[in-house]
Amino acid sequence: MIEPVTLSDLESNDEPAYELRLFVTGASINSIRAIANLKHICDMYIPGRYSLEIIDVYQQKALAESEQIIALPLLIKKLPMPQRRLIGDMSDTAKVLKGLGISTGSE
Repeated sequence: MIEPVTLSDLESNDEPAYELRLFVTGASINSIRAIANLKHICDMYIPGRYSLEIIDVYQQKALAESEQIIALPLLIKKLPMPQRRLIGDMSDTAKVLKGLGISTGSE
């Protein structure tokens, strides 16, 4: 089981901390795939430097409405700036890394 990491835990690190919100629709196949893919990417490329909040739009409609969600699954990168939005099941690792602003060194 992955222990949640808060942004305050990350402040001492020189690397930027990532604040991520993933909006999903219950336990749908795409939602489960997006969660698994995103956790894998974060654990591989930014271990210990991220906080991930998973929001089920069925359970938290007001929050989804406040973010003006138009498609799901949707990842919102709050920090570091600039804020970015990525739609889909997060299966394209290169696209997710680019959207998060993470360089793998092979570019």
